[in-house]
Amino acid sequence: MILDAWFIIGAIVGLTSTVVCVVAAVMKKKPNDVTLLALIAVELFIVAYAIGSIIRLANGEPLAGEPWEFWGYMFTAAALPVAGFYWAMMERTHWSNYVMSAVGVTVVVMLARMAQIWYGTGLSAQAAPALESLQQGLGI
Repeated sequence: MILDAWFIIGAIVGLTSTVVCVVAAVMKKKPNDVTLLALIAVELFIVAYAIGSIIRLANGEPLAGEPWEFWGYMFTAAALPVAGFYWAMMERTHWSNYVMSAVGVTVVVMLARMAQIWYGTGLSAQAAPALESLQQGLGI
């Protein structure tokens, strides 16, 4: 996988948000300004990443994978912080911080997949024969 600046910054923002929310949950704190701002930071990063991706595409940088898949991940990653925020507002207990902590790490995983789609670093041609023999061995 190619680690570009978008992924590195997104990983820092997402994992920081996760740590902030887990610490608040362990301390049995209700969702507060700090945890909600951590979630908002994830959302703002995804919006910036979407705008940056549109600019990259407009400047002629190719997308190696399927565009619908990339934008599907982007839309889902943008919807997760909104859903976590809504959950925190509806259920004002320390358990909401655990839900919000899952958002950050989930977005990081989705960013890794988006990087694979962007740069086309999925299953290599060298790994395909090994996968086929594994499938035969499993009877698939």
